[in-house]
Amino acid sequence: MSWLMEIRSRFNALMDVEKHYQRKENLLFPFLEKHGITGPPMVMWGKHDETRELLQAAVDTWKVTADISWEEVQTLLELVLQPAAKAIEEMIYKEEEILLPMSLDTLTDEEWYEIQTQSPEIGFCLYDPQEEWQPKDLKPVEETSGGGGKIRLPSGTMNPAELTAILNTLPADITFVDKEDRVRFFSQGQERIFTRNRAILGRKVQQCHPPTSVHVVQQILDDFRSGTQDRAAFWIQRGGQFVHIEYFALRDETGNYLGTLEFSQDLTEKRRLQGEQRLLSYPK
Repeated sequence: MSWLMEIRSRFNALMDVEKHYQRKENLLFPFLEKHGITGPPMVMWGKHDETRELLQAAVDTWKVTADISWEEVQTLLELVLQPAAKAIEEMIYKEEEILLPMSLDTLTDEEWYEIQTQSPEIGFCLYDPQEEWQPKDLKPVEETSGGGGKIRLPSGTMNPAELTAILNTLPADITFVDKEDRVRFFSQGQERIFTRNRAILGRKVQQCHPPTSVHVVQQILDDFRSGTQDRAAFWIQRGGQFVHIEYFALRDETGNYLGTLEFSQDLTEKRRLQGEQRLLSYPK
């Protein structure tokens, strides 16, 4: 039944439209919102989700139809496959007749260029562009230090108080060891796993571990520094807790070693999770 395999293949390929919707939601819509256009993007996002559900239903249907008659295929076509295909076609019409004309009238060349340069992070639907467009007289975005005490990072800005709150709110212990093997930072969350205090700042990390485990620490640092490894994980039982400890090599854009990040989590409660929770429910 080659025709059946062909239908399955085509619907599997259609799932690639997710990248297209993601690019709209995470790249195009934010720029429209900066111009005060919020209604149409929100409506279209809702339609994206409806289309996603129809597509997923179509793909899931094929997973349980190893042996299927032509009559059953006709039923599937009518109840599942055609609605999914129609939803995609209707979305294309809305894009061509409403969204794209509105966007072309609203966004600047610089904004379109930003959308293009960020698009590869998400990916493209069914094809990859072969040419890169760059507007004439493009003004490069100047990289400046964050004003007003802001810390500028490649993906945004925040002030020290905000950064501190973020790091201390993460449900994990974070410790940064620089390229000289000295402890330079540790987070201070409410529920700590391992004891840390400021006296260790500037101390060699080897001196922060018992003699019986120093050789393991040194092995990790040597492997990270040489570039032969990038992460190492351990998990232990500790006082009724299941603790996951992971080490990550930190490198700059050219691969130079910057140091090591220790990331420790208490996964005791998460290991007990089952099924799904899709409704809002605050912990008691």
